[in-house]
Amino acid sequence: MTGSRDRVQDALDRSVAELGVVGIVAHVQDESGTWFGAAGVADRETGRRREPVDRFLIGSGGKAYTSAAVLQLAAEGRLSLDDTVEKWLPGVVSGNGNDGSKITVRHLIGHTSGLWVTGFDADMVRALHTRAGFAEHRHYVWTVEKLLELQMSQPPIFAPGESFAYTNGGYHLAGAIIEKATGNAYEEEVERTVIRPLGLTGTYARPLAEPGIRGPHARAYSRMFIRDDVDPSILNTANYESYLQGPETDPVDVTDATSFGWAAGNVVSTTGDMLRFTSAMISGTLLPPAQHREMWTTVPTRDWIPNTRYGTGVSEWTLADGGTLHAVVGMQTGSASFTLGAPGGTRLVSVNLNCDWNWAPALDLVIEAAFGSPFFAQP
Repeated sequence: MTGSRDRVQDALDRSVAELGVVGIVAHVQDESGTWFGAAGVADRETGRRREPVDRFLIGSGGKAYTSAAVLQLAAEGRLSLDDTVEKWLPGVVSGNGNDGSKITVRHLIGHTSGLWVTGFDADMVRALHTRAGFAEHRHYVWTVEKLLELQMSQPPIFAPGESFAYTNGGYHLAGAIIEKATGNAYEEEVERTVIRPLGLTGTYARPLAEPGIRGPHARAYSRMFIRDDVDPSILNTANYESYLQGPETDPVDVTDATSFGWAAGNVVSTTGDMLRFTSAMISGTLLPPAQHREMWTTVPTRDWIPNTRYGTGVSEWTLADGGTLHAVVGMQTGSASFTLGAPGGTRLVSVNLNCDWNWAPALDLVIEAAFGSPFFAQP
């Protein structure tokens, strides 16, 4: 598969030269073994190249770890996906029309709970997604209680099970249920049920109060900040990108910062570990058959990545040629992480950018090079 790997390397080089990304890596696994390619830099100041050992935040890819932990607990008989939130967290999901007795664990990890999308909270946008706000609040320590309080501050957007809405709050509740069902910290349960069984030596679930990344890592750069003249209350999925600052703005090094992600996305990993994890999710080598089927029982997405279906923490992507990829993906301020594989798991590629702009065209170049068809460039 030398030719294919040459095409992937060319895609990485073009991403830097033509799209202006800071650094990008791709780790390929196929019938010929594994291969790692890189372009750009890990650090804009020193010019250090990116390496296979580099760790990075995988953003919402962490939802797949949370989902896998929940499904493992279901297999152990410690909870059921049909359990209501009210059973495990009495009185937490209430007020403003929210009702935990009508929302199940399955709804939470499949984004079908109907809970409000907290990412558009005006105060959160001001604090984290403007340059001045980020500079002031980059080390703010979120608590689980504060995250759940934020979730309950607005009414639901549809009845549980009625539709799809990608919301971090459902996964924050799932993390709280993991802790209630086991008596252990969320991070410890992800380690016990997922990381240790798969031998993921470069991966850990980062606690809410912990900034930065342990061990070797690339610097993370962002310019995805809302313009200062924008009222955050008008933002939604459709218009968000149109209010971002322009490409002429200087990137901000956002490496040393805390995150509100927690069970919705605060896992640190490497491309090699993400290949192993995603391969296990596709093949079913971690979860028992019943739980593996649950993970890949998908629904159409709305107001998310087009041409996708969502399971529990994982997604299916339909390529321009009609082919399907199984994926674990996530965005984080300053980082974009995507691991995608053919349904049989014989060919996978794990991609990370240590910046958060032009990720879609860069990823499309890699997908077409690795799988023979683009994803985003569709009629």
